[in-house]
Amino acid sequence: MSEGKLFGAVDEFLRQLKVVRKASGHTVRAYARDLADFVAFLEVEGLKEWQQVTTVLLRQYLNWLFVKGYERRSIARKLSSVRSFFRFLARMGYINVNPALDLKQPKLPQKLPSVLEVSEIEQLFSSIKTSTPRGLRDRAILELLYATGLRVSEVANLRISDIDFAEKLVRVKGKGSKERIALLHDEALHWLERYITVSRPILLKRSKQVTEIVFVSQKGTPLTVRQIHRIVDNYARKFLGRRISPHALRHSFATHLLEGGADLRVIQELLGHSSLAATQIYTRLSRTHLKRVYEKAHPRS
Repeated sequence: MSEGKLFGAVDEFLRQLKVVRKASGHTVRAYARDLADFVAFLEVEGLKEWQQVTTVLLRQYLNWLFVKGYERRSIARKLSSVRSFFRFLARMGYINVNPALDLKQPKLPQKLPSVLEVSEIEQLFSSIKTSTPRGLRDRAILELLYATGLRVSEVANLRISDIDFAEKLVRVKGKGSKERIALLHDEALHWLERYITVSRPILLKRSKQVTEIVFVSQKGTPLTVRQIHRIVDNYARKFLGRRISPHALRHSFATHLLEGGADLRVIQELLGHSSLAATQIYTRLSRTHLKRVYEKAHPRS
């Protein structure tokens, strides 16, 4: 098998990710980068066939990544990509034995996600000037993120037809094109409705495009994930004095629900997690958050 065929199998894997598994463009690009690094290593080692790859060689690859200065978390992600790829190779008959089966994932320090206090949420939202089309749009974005726990990509892809104002919900297409229902409280509903009826038509006039996408830029084009990140970060730096991402509002949504007595499985459903294990970090996060509030508020602490 030639080096070209090494890349050929990678291309086939990436096509399957996109077409069969409906992976996002971001996910496919991440896999492509990880596997390009892996193929580069194989070329240095002089390998021409996938059958030549052994468990020992894969361990050498991990050491190679350490030597090149990759952080442990990046190495774990690259290993995950390689494991998925070798499962594909075994399934397609490119290899007889999967050398990645015996590889252990590097242990990672579990980093708890950032969460805002309820008072910080109130301060952040109330500081946004909603007298302009852009300000009204930004308030609606932040309210939606915190009210629903949506991922930033889900907010960026939200369409007018996905919103049911009468039932106070939005229909979301999440990871792997899985659909779920996200609920809206009255405050978020109010700002979303005001944005759609007042600001959005003004912003759309600045573009000749017609779009069903809910959130649009000042030029009238759909907001990108990167632009929404920038919007949230700018307000947080201006009004809270620190940087946060849209995901911090998702984490705050889940943590505050748990502290309010919501069942973990309900939170799992609302977040769109495929397993309860992914949601259980919020039990740890909730305890940490409560302890921080206690130590800050209690006169004896």
